[in-house]
Amino acid sequence: MVYVYKKAIGGKDYFYLRASLKKGNKAVTKDIAYLGSSPEEVKANIQKLPQKYEKGIRKAYYRISSLLERNTFLMKAKQLKLREDEFIGKGLVEEVEACRLHYETFLKRHEKNKEETYRNFAIEFSFNTTSIEGNTITLNQAAKLINENLTPKNKEPREIFDVQNTISVFLWMLQEQPELTHETIQKIHEGLVKNIDTRTGYRNFDVRVFRSHFDSTPGEYVKADMGILLDFYNKHKGRMHPLSLAAIFHHKFEKIHPFADGNGRTGRMLLNLILLKHGYPPLIIAKKRRGEYIDALSACDKAHLDKLIPQYKGLAEFAALEMVRGYWNVFL
Repeated sequence: MVYVYKKAIGGKDYFYLRASLKKGNKAVTKDIAYLGSSPEEVKANIQKLPQKYEKGIRKAYYRISSLLERNTFLMKAKQLKLREDEFIGKGLVEEVEACRLHYETFLKRHEKNKEETYRNFAIEFSFNTTSIEGNTITLNQAAKLINENLTPKNKEPREIFDVQNTISVFLWMLQEQPELTHETIQKIHEGLVKNIDTRTGYRNFDVRVFRSHFDSTPGEYVKADMGILLDFYNKHKGRMHPLSLAAIFHHKFEKIHPFADGNGRTGRMLLNLILLKHGYPPLIIAKKRRGEYIDALSACDKAHLDKLIPQYKGLAEFAALEMVRGYWNVFL
């Protein structure tokens, strides 16, 4: 097995390509080559290595590039002397700002393959956000459905439309970046439930949210509560970190539960719209962290619609971690 080995000397990282193999009951390791300490140096040295290490080299270069880029932009973020957000600790704010700074350069440097990167992001986002709601289509099946028009076998039409709609709405939202209004919210929801549910527009009847510990807004007050939520957004826009605002908006939206169905998928889409509108990269809430995500939302259920509570710190930091954990795997 060929992998990357990092040595930290005097606060600086140095990278080596290392091979590991078993001899009897012992694992023997050997450094194959010194790769360098900068992206340029690593790239130049990797190109000199024998082809037999090609697979390991590709993985090694990706890991090193990701780590070096992250470290470089984290240092730039630290130089901004950011103040701690009320809901996200300073260290996490710096990590998020590193993502934002790199995202700005990504948009400028990768004009040619930007569309492909966003498409890949949309597929992964679609897989995760629909899986959270119970969709059983796998990531591989979602990719083949979109890239090769191969319909997965033994899947309900609803699940297929669910994936397709999510990708279509995300790419539209990315392109248009519409203002956050009643009309935009209802249009996003309508696109997400296309060919799945005819009940579009804000509901005017009561619903019970399954396994929730809160009462959603009564049907007759949904439009009014959504107005209060939009006023909350506009009031705090510019006053708090955009990621905190996006996460808190998401929770308050879910508590209103303005639609007959599709509230979770719509809420996660709106979270990303808020991030994009403020110059931040979109994020994916991973299916494997569904439990943490639900717990973080539930912990805030005592908050009034126009109020902030300390429990929002847990939700905002969860969202920040999801951005940092996922960003460097996509936007390189």
